[in-house]
Parts: sequence; C-alpha cells; structure tokens
Amino acid sequence: MNAAVPPPVLPMHPAFARGLAQGKRVFVISSDEDLLAQEAADALRAAARAEGFSERHVFVVAGAHFKWDGVLAQGSALSLFSDKQLLEIRVPSGKPGKDGGAALEQLAGQMQAGGDVLALVSLPKLDKTGKNSAWYLALAAAGVAVEIANIERAALPQWLAQRLGLQGQSVKPGPEGERTLQWIADRVEGNLLAAHQEISKLALLYPPGELGYEAVATSVASVARYDVFKLSEAVLSGQVLRTQRMLAGLRAEGEAEVLVHWALSEDIRHLHRLRCALDDGKPLPVAIQQARIWGAKQRAMERLVPRVQAEQTAQLLHAAQISDGIIKGLRSPGWLADSWLALERLALMLCALSAPRPAAS
Repeated sequence: MNAAVPPPVLPMHPAFARGLAQGKRVFVISSDEDLLAQEAADALRAAARAEGFSERHVFVVAGAHFKWDGVLAQGSALSLFSDKQLLEIRVPSGKPGKDGGAALEQLAGQMQAGGDVLALVSLPKLDKTGKNSAWYLALAAAGVAVEIANIERAALPQWLAQRLGLQGQSVKPGPEGERTLQWIADRVEGNLLAAHQEISKLALLYPPGELGYEAVATSVASVARYDVFKLSEAVLSGQVLRTQRMLAGLRAEGEAEVLVHWALSEDIRHLHRLRCALDDGKPLPVAIQQARIWGAKQRAMERLVPRVQAEQTAQLLHAAQISDGIIKGLRSPGWLADSWLALERLALMLCALSAPRPAAS
C-alpha cells in the first residue's frame, strides 16, 4: 500500500470564482448531491479564507421555531477590530418558512459588495416554486446562485475518469479502460460519496499511472444505492442487466415491493394511455403534455409509444395486475409466488418492449 496521498485540490466553481473576484458577498449552493455540494462549499471557504474571511459562523435552520435574529445580527456585524466573517446558513429542508424567507430577503439587502461579511447559503435542489420565491430571487440578485446537478448514470464513467486523473491515475486506453470504468460505475451508482471514497482508496493502493481491470476489480467494493425512479430509467431504456442488478439491490436494501410495483405500473399505465390516445388521433406531444410527463421519461415515451401496439401495452397492464395480486399474497397460474420474482418478470417484460431495436439494413 502507498503512503497517505493528499486529497486532490478541486477548483472552485467558475461562477463562484467570478463572483468573488467581483466582490460579491452572497453565494448560494443548491444540490441533492451531497459530495458535490460539499466540495463546492469547501473550495469557496478556502478562497474566502485566503481573502481574510477567517471568522466562521454556522447556522443550521432546523424546525419552524428557528431564531433568525442571530443570523441577521451576525450578517450586519462590523469587523473594525476583528477578522472578516464567513456566515454559513444551511437550510436542509429548502423551505425557510415565512419568517425565514423575510430574513433571507433582509440579509440579501444588507450584504454589501466588498463588505466584511460573506454569506454562504446551502440548500437542497429546489423545485420551480422554490426558485421563484422572493427570498431565493433576492439572494440570487445580491450574489451568485449555483445549482449543482446530480451525476447521472450515463455520465458516471466520465466523472470517474476525471476523478482518477485528479490523483494521477487513469484506466488503460481502449475497450479495457471502458470496461473498467463501467465496472466501477455499476458498483457505485447512486452513491457518489462512496464512489469518491472508492476512487480515493485506489490512490492509496496503487501508484500514479494506468490501472488495469484486474487491479480495480479486486479493490473496489460494491457500494451502489438504488431507488425506484432510477429503476424506471433503466427499464424504459431496455437495460436488462442493469434492471436485474437494481432489483436485487432494492430487495437487499429492504425497499417495499408495493413501491417498486407502483413505479413499474405507473410507466405501463402511461405507455398504454398514450398509445390509446395516439390511436384515437391525438398528437403524441399533446397527449404527453396532458399527461404531465417531463424530462427523461418524456423522451422515453416519445421513442416508445409510436413503436408499440395497444395489445402489447394491455398485456403489460394485465401482468401488472397479476404481480400486484402476488405481492398481496394471491397466486396466479404460470407465475411464481415470490413477489420479487414477479416484479422482475414484470420489469423484464417492459424491458423487452423498450429495448432498442437494430436499425433496418
């Protein structure tokens, strides 16, 4: 094993770097990815310390009875005889409440560009309502607001390669390297903090340079975490192996069968209703909009609906009904009594319908 390797120095977010150079004193991070939010905050803290913001005050907003007076008092404190201050406000719920919203608006108004107090507000990913709230718009107008997106499964191998590069390591070029990155991604999907730890472990075990598949395979633990919404993504993409792996992971983690069934059935119902709407002459974009389907699921439905038939989606609905009964303890001819095997069969039926088809020659 190598000697302790210092953690890589990550660059500050470009928007934060520009804001700090311009003398901005309000910075907002919103993200559901704890690792990336933590790293962005760490980089900003380091840059703030370099500019003399060495006195740090942290407020965690917990509950409706949080006292905002202390935050406002600290935000307006002068530092004639003390160091510059870094004021951190963490709102884990993303909802500061009526009093908190008013306090954050007031704080945004009292933070002077180039002043002696720098505020860092940490939030989870906000919905449309949160982003349009008066307090969030006031913070964004007074400084810099950054939303850090999750690393999706398709982008995970590239992210892993970048992280290896930061510690002077890389995978072998060509198919072996791609296989290595995919292998790691399969074992850390949905758990970016653990992924970071596994990559850091490779720096302790091996010197800088290229890493072969065998070396990685014997070192990286399986720390993946799955949720039913990512299962939907895998199924609607026709990814059979990933679907089976996710179902096994959800079962091992103790996920409720009814929740998994709901996610699969919801996709099947959407698929059937959209196919029927298309058969009735309704334009698919209109039907999708009326069904309130957005994002990745919208793109999946745009691809799938035109190529399936109502008879096929009706069969899937029937299979969903059977698997629902099995989860509730009922038996059905031709189906095993194990509820997770029934869910796997249902998922693979949808996978088979969703799998990409080879282009016509």
